[in-house]
Amino acid sequence: MKPVAVVGNGPVGQTAALLLARWGVRTVVLDQRAARDHVGSKSICQQRDVLDIWDAVGAGARIAAEGVTWTTARTYHRGAELFSHTFVDAGRSPFPPFVNISQSRTEEILDECVAAQPLVEVRWGQRVVALRQDSDGVELTCDDGTRVDASFAVLAAGARCDELRALLGVTFDGHSFDDRFLICDIRTDLPERASERHFHFDPHWNPGRQVLVHPCPDSTFRIDWQVPAEFDLDAEVSSGALDRRIRAVIGDRPYEVVWQSVYRFHSRCVDRMRVGRVLLAGDAAHLVAPFGARGLNSGVPDAENAAWKIAFVLRGWAPEQLLESYHHERHAAARENLAVTTATMDFLVPRTPEQAAHRRDVLSRSAADPAAHALVDSGRLAEAFWYADSPLTTPSSARPFAGRPARGTAPAPGPGILVPDGVWDGSHRFRTLARDGFLLLTMPGADVAAAREAAQSVQAPVRVLELAAGDPTGLLTGALDARPGEVWVVRPDAHVAAVLERPSSATIVGALHRALAIVMDREESEHGVLPTVR
Repeated sequence: MKPVAVVGNGPVGQTAALLLARWGVRTVVLDQRAARDHVGSKSICQQRDVLDIWDAVGAGARIAAEGVTWTTARTYHRGAELFSHTFVDAGRSPFPPFVNISQSRTEEILDECVAAQPLVEVRWGQRVVALRQDSDGVELTCDDGTRVDASFAVLAAGARCDELRALLGVTFDGHSFDDRFLICDIRTDLPERASERHFHFDPHWNPGRQVLVHPCPDSTFRIDWQVPAEFDLDAEVSSGALDRRIRAVIGDRPYEVVWQSVYRFHSRCVDRMRVGRVLLAGDAAHLVAPFGARGLNSGVPDAENAAWKIAFVLRGWAPEQLLESYHHERHAAARENLAVTTATMDFLVPRTPEQAAHRRDVLSRSAADPAAHALVDSGRLAEAFWYADSPLTTPSSARPFAGRPARGTAPAPGPGILVPDGVWDGSHRFRTLARDGFLLLTMPGADVAAAREAAQSVQAPVRVLELAAGDPTGLLTGALDARPGEVWVVRPDAHVAAVLERPSSATIVGALHRALAIVMDREESEHGVLPTVR
């Protein structure tokens, strides 16, 4: 079997390679850099469900343990606290809602996982300059003449891969924001802020703009200031203005600047995330403003979605058409992130008089009116995307998707939704079991024999679990809002493919086929013949 080529050895590429290896698929990871580079507090905020994905490759617990856990976000206007929000979990995840740790340290931990994985080969100093594909595979040519013959490719080369996007013929439309953001990593002693995110609208020390303060490991705090387009960092440093800016936030105490930079943010998305045998992931496919931490926290689910689908096609468990659902699902997730972050930037940096008036009114009312708090947009924090409209999902009239949930909450469990986590049989994690393949979860009163018969009807790995046997405390039952007679079909990425009410074996088979993009001839379907994957 030809390996899968992964272009880009950042966290998205690393995750894709490790998850493919988990399915027994060999990968070659190509990166144009000579070696790993370490860049400050870039992409520091890792969301619970992303930690959960990394846990499947042995990294989630380590990243969570080394990072700073925070569960509370506080929002201020002109120095006065407007409100705070505490995050909760519908199930019982071992991971906190958010962990702050630098992307550089995350990459180091993932590197250790890669080093222990013989199915992953990393090649530094390999810049891909040509790409050719046909029905048999993908040939990638590097600038030194090296060629890689691969079955499929995952393009996770980051934002600055215009040449590779051009080779694939995809557009990368969107816009850039005029205002810039100054980011400094400050090492200092701020125990009262060590476990909370603070967002300041119009503080007196940055009038008319915003400041965001995030706790990081090793007594380090990342501070983001919104600054004018003409901001000059060198002049700020030499004049002493940067020191005054920092002390306005942390007070008169010793500090050390660990890293500093000025960023301009972009909102862009490719028009296609699948081009034949090449899948685009992470910043190579989409860029969003950072407020809400939706960059890396969307790229890693890209990698998981791509990995299980490529693996299932290569193993002969699903047809190649399954890969088209990668574009459908992850492009929809990217568009959702663009919509959410664009709304945030319109609130933070109004582009019209109407937007500016709306912002002033909301912030003014929020001081005394709790009903206005929901209108204050400092960034809707990252959340798992829902695949309710996916061609792989079987809809349920008993569990309809109600649309984008309220900020800080998850949708009710059902088709297309990431399944809640919980303890299974006293010692296992439910999502860990779900990620071993497809899962048929039967509720009391369901026909377990029919589920087992259906599990044998497809070539892909499918296991059957009875909820009553594995959830004696009832916590998972409550989180699922489980109902008698139901059979839940859960995908290898722990998203629910179907919730079926007292289904027959044939109904379960139909949901599995839909989730695998398997198409049966009418004659095969009528005679119950095991379908051929094609």
